[in-house]
Amino acid sequence: MNTTAKEASVVEVITIGLDLAKSVFQAHGADAAGEVVFRKKLRRDQVAPFFASQPRCLVAMEACASAHHWAREIGALGHETRLIAPAYVKPFVKRQKNDAADAEAICEAAQRPTMRFVQPKSAEAQGAAVVFRTRDLLVRQRTQLINALRGHLAEFGHIVRKGADHAPELAELVRDPETALPAEARSVLLITVEALEVLHAKIKVLDREIGARVKRSPLARRLMSVPGVGPILATAMVALAPDPSTFRRGRDFAAWVGLTPRQHSSGGKERLGRTTKMGERSLRRLLIQGASSEAAAAARRGARDPWLARMLARKPRMLVTVALANKTARIIWALMARGGSYKAPVAMAA
Repeated sequence: MNTTAKEASVVEVITIGLDLAKSVFQAHGADAAGEVVFRKKLRRDQVAPFFASQPRCLVAMEACASAHHWAREIGALGHETRLIAPAYVKPFVKRQKNDAADAEAICEAAQRPTMRFVQPKSAEAQGAAVVFRTRDLLVRQRTQLINALRGHLAEFGHIVRKGADHAPELAELVRDPETALPAEARSVLLITVEALEVLHAKIKVLDREIGARVKRSPLARRLMSVPGVGPILATAMVALAPDPSTFRRGRDFAAWVGLTPRQHSSGGKERLGRTTKMGERSLRRLLIQGASSEAAAAARRGARDPWLARMLARKPRMLVTVALANKTARIIWALMARGGSYKAPVAMAA
């Protein structure tokens, strides 16, 4: 009798919320009415056998570390897998936070008809993104070393302008025997200089790899026709952006990147705040960097884009930069979704 009841309960499961972890996972099963069917702890080596024994159902997880891996593994067993942003799961957590409560919240969130899901990535797509993650890490470490060198040299009266382009001046000051530096400091600063030069060489290797990927990708070459989009941003879009069919329009893609204002509207009054900064932070940063370069160049020699010229004439530069990044994101989505290359707007004759 108990065996029959258990088998019936397994058949009734239509949604499983899985709280991911390093070692101990928590599964929460629910039926069509949302009633709890089981709550189960699973060790890492038990996860695959457990889902292999379950009838086909919807398995939901938070979009966090290892989520795409488990989405592929569980999906290969015949289940439908969906990933949910942690911010959308949090409202469903009842009172105390623990693994069981998180798994239940994931299960409930997955059953909402209006829930938004994250598209699982293939192993190839994740592999293509590693070069950008690694480059970002090395650039941050290079910046830390440059700032450390600049700070230490300033203690001895040597001032160098900011920016990675002026890093060779820092190295020259440390190596120059005529520079007034204590011997105890020079020997240590030479280690910092050598580490900085190694990082710079590694970043150049990654830049060459990104350049090679641009040549191999027709889509990346088409994206580079957009002003402010260089090789790094173009290949990052190809590697990191989800399928364009995920979004209904370019504005939705710009909102996903985090380039739309946060709303605090109520009572029919529209109140807009700062940008949401949601979505893929690497793409957002690259878009803003490209837009900043375009806005600065337009301010110096005049804008070829009539819209950009009007914006620069009446709005602060930083506001124009974010607006231009938003516009660039919409254009990129259009090229990815519909094909073709960018065509610059033509100014109307006065």
